[in-house]
Amino acid sequence: MEVPNAFKRKRYDGDNKIEEEVDLSLLETVEKSQNAIELLDLRTLKKLVLSFERRLKENIEARLKYPDQPERFADSEVELHEELEKLKVLAGAPELYPELVNLNAVPSILNLLSHDNTDIAIDVVYLLENLTDEDVLEDNDEPARILVDSLIENNVLELLVQNLQRLSDKDPDEMSAIYNTLASIENMIEVKPAVAELVCERTKLLRWLLGKIKVREFDSNKQYASEILAILLQNSPANQKRLGQMNGVDVVLQAVAMYKSKDPKTSDEEEMLENLFDCLCCLLMPLENKERFVKAEGVELMIIIMKQKKSAYASAIRALDFSMTKYPPACERFVDVLGLKTAFAAFMGKIPISKKNKKERYQEELEERIVSLIASLFGGILRGSRRERLLSKFVENECEKIDRLMELYIRYSDRVKAETQRLEQLELDDLEMDEEEKYNRKLECGLYTLQLIAVILGDLWCSEHSQMKARIELLLKQQKLTKNDIKDILQEYHDNIGDLDGAEEKERAQARIQRIISSF
Repeated sequence: MEVPNAFKRKRYDGDNKIEEEVDLSLLETVEKSQNAIELLDLRTLKKLVLSFERRLKENIEARLKYPDQPERFADSEVELHEELEKLKVLAGAPELYPELVNLNAVPSILNLLSHDNTDIAIDVVYLLENLTDEDVLEDNDEPARILVDSLIENNVLELLVQNLQRLSDKDPDEMSAIYNTLASIENMIEVKPAVAELVCERTKLLRWLLGKIKVREFDSNKQYASEILAILLQNSPANQKRLGQMNGVDVVLQAVAMYKSKDPKTSDEEEMLENLFDCLCCLLMPLENKERFVKAEGVELMIIIMKQKKSAYASAIRALDFSMTKYPPACERFVDVLGLKTAFAAFMGKIPISKKNKKERYQEELEERIVSLIASLFGGILRGSRRERLLSKFVENECEKIDRLMELYIRYSDRVKAETQRLEQLELDDLEMDEEEKYNRKLECGLYTLQLIAVILGDLWCSEHSQMKARIELLLKQQKLTKNDIKDILQEYHDNIGDLDGAEEKERAQARIQRIISSF
């Protein structure tokens, strides 16, 4: 039964933006205690906890004694609210968190997330967000870990998500509490990365987040939900598979489809769309989700987004690249639904112009993605009419796409050479660096894209198409290069193929590159 709104707090403005929280009762508490935050010590902490426990006990007793008479326990609820407000001063002394845990206050605080009065539960949400705030925990790694471990042990994740399910976006206070619940979960992941998988194993958070991104209307909680979902999926195959089994690929595609023919209206909405594409790309890591993507006509949707030339253009290319990497059915679908024309327009630099993509780094990333996508097509379509259609793209318009390929080859080659020289100079200056570190530095400077360009050139050469071979030889000669230069790049690529996907996949990939090297 709800208490009259004796201590409702408005923290949300009309534009759905979270306001900077100015908590008057907290300020009063600090003032009354004459810089309590600075003077906070173990003795003060014990007094705060004792006072809180006393008010909690009184509230429990009043509710048990007068369950159907809210006016009889309303005062105890206001007093409990005030005690929770006072506990926020602990954020000023994170070094005392281990003592807070030792005083066994954590279970009492967390149990209030299930309190019949949602306002009390909201108080706890704000307290948790304050205590786990990354600015508060900075340089306090050990106390932060102790607090988070205790919170997890006392079911904070389950209780937060259960409470989340009873909060409504229609109430400004509750809408604000939703945001702070997600912030608390993010803060705990920051301290203890394993929380990202724990919260998905133990709660229905993934399902709640999917429900949130399904909503058509944009607000800051939808934006934050998309961000949290991306964090949970990042670096977690378990979460990627779990969400895939929950129809997650389809839901994320539906959320993205809202922008197939329109642009986001604000920078916040734009950020949300990027988050959704981050989710999609993470989802496309496991093989079974690539299959779901193809079945849900994700390939077709990405091509439509590219054709519409809206702000999600580059993100659609990225998603296609993820879907086609080591997955031939996606490559075949791409060719079947006439994606080659759209992809090669991007390859030739015919990209939509906007403020964002005028930036040099944006265009480079786009270039690198489209090179990767074309390399995936060659790796996924090895024979038949689809292969012929792919190869024919490099012959049309007097082999203009081979010219473009060689232009990219020279640019990336020059960049890698410059980085190699820089690393050699660093070694001369006595800065020791092992071979693996040097190789990784070169990859960051464009070596991986250069390797993929060399693989595509090799695939064209292996086709035994006389016009293409003649064009490659002519362009190499013009640049005072030989086929050996390409072979050297391919050999380095071959030698560094890892076994992340298993020994069999490594062997298959190396055999393919070796065949290309041998054909030159």
